[in-house]
Amino acid sequence: MKDVAYMDIADFQRLGFLQELNRQFLHPLGLALEVVIEDDGTTRLGYIWDYRNDPEGMMFNDLSSSEEAEKAAYVLRHFEERAKVRIRRFGWIIQPIGSPERKED
Repeated sequence: MKDVAYMDIADFQRLGFLQELNRQFLHPLGLALEVVIEDDGTTRLGYIWDYRNDPEGMMFNDLSSSEEAEKAAYVLRHFEERAKVRIRRFGWIIQPIGSPERKED
């Protein structure tokens, strides 16, 4: 088994993965993943905001800055690169329910 690699939560947020997870998946469902920056500067995951009772879901207040656009583009590039490999190797991008376990290389 391969060693598990970890990403720091601050990097997850800085690179745009948190923004895109919230924007593309959680917000339409009325959910949001919160990141907390402690007084000492450490970053940790907080709570899941739950607005499932709101029929519109959630939205960011403002996504008009170039920083948000750059984050979205960064995540999209990584997704597209992975998508090519996953389609070639598995025949899908998003793992279907009931698919067999991953084959070891």
